[in-house]
Amino acid sequence: MKIAFTTDLPQEGFKRLAGHEMNASLEEAEILVSTFDYPVPRKMIELMPHLRLIANFGAGFNNIDLNACRERGIRVTNTPQPVIEPTAELAFALMIDIARRVSEFDRLVRAGQAQFGVMRNLSHSLYGKTLGIIGMGRIGQALARRAQAAGMRIIYHNRHRLSDEIEQKYNATYVDFQHVLQDSDYLSLNLPYTPEVHHLIGKPELGMMKRTAYLINTARGAHVHEEALVEALKSGIIAGAALDVYEHEPAISTDLLTLPNVVLSPHTGTGTWEGRIAMCENVCDNILAFIEGQTNKMNIVL
Repeated sequence: MKIAFTTDLPQEGFKRLAGHEMNASLEEAEILVSTFDYPVPRKMIELMPHLRLIANFGAGFNNIDLNACRERGIRVTNTPQPVIEPTAELAFALMIDIARRVSEFDRLVRAGQAQFGVMRNLSHSLYGKTLGIIGMGRIGQALARRAQAAGMRIIYHNRHRLSDEIEQKYNATYVDFQHVLQDSDYLSLNLPYTPEVHHLIGKPELGMMKRTAYLINTARGAHVHEEALVEALKSGIIAGAALDVYEHEPAISTDLLTLPNVVLSPHTGTGTWEGRIAMCENVCDNILAFIEGQTNKMNIVL
């Protein structure tokens, strides 16, 4: 098989593909390994007459024109399993950071502006607080496991309610969309992006949240109307936000860069060395299963 890559990835993760032609041209490629941050539009797909499989490196696949693939009968796979723990880990880290003002205090200490004292530098605890999770899939559940260990109460909203067994496992309570907004001290977005959830969190939704609440987004930037979020942060509609993704990524609003009640990370949810190698291995799993005709072993998107 002739395999093309959109992005340089750790070669040690692709050792099992030895014997296949790696780094083929787009014109020759039968398989394309794409990455979640690299668009694969119709025009690019049209340049690949022999393309049979797009093995996407990442859980999301909104970077790929699925309609163009569907018309050509091109298979599309993703790598949902390896991203679960790293993304949940970062969401939890961001939640601790914004609650305990870690990044804010770090900036003050480095600038020589920190003031010490018993009643200075106060922040908020996670213990005893309510975490609302929108999107209680695998990443949401991995976050719930961490929050449960931190002594948090967990509520969630999904398109479909989870089984009693899963709810009991995380001591999680299903609530409707309005109540997950109103009742959360920390609101985490952990759902995939589709056009239906574009600007899921906008001015009306932010207005329903507690003034003491924090928004955590490690999913997709377009879930949040960024201009409305900036206004909410400036006016005290909510207490703060911790973001790993942005609406116009990689561009980030100047306001977000300057507001003190925001923690920012450059889309690093899955960005660990261990996670990247595991994602490469999962891409290999999909490619080898495709070559061997074992579709039941593929993470099929299309």
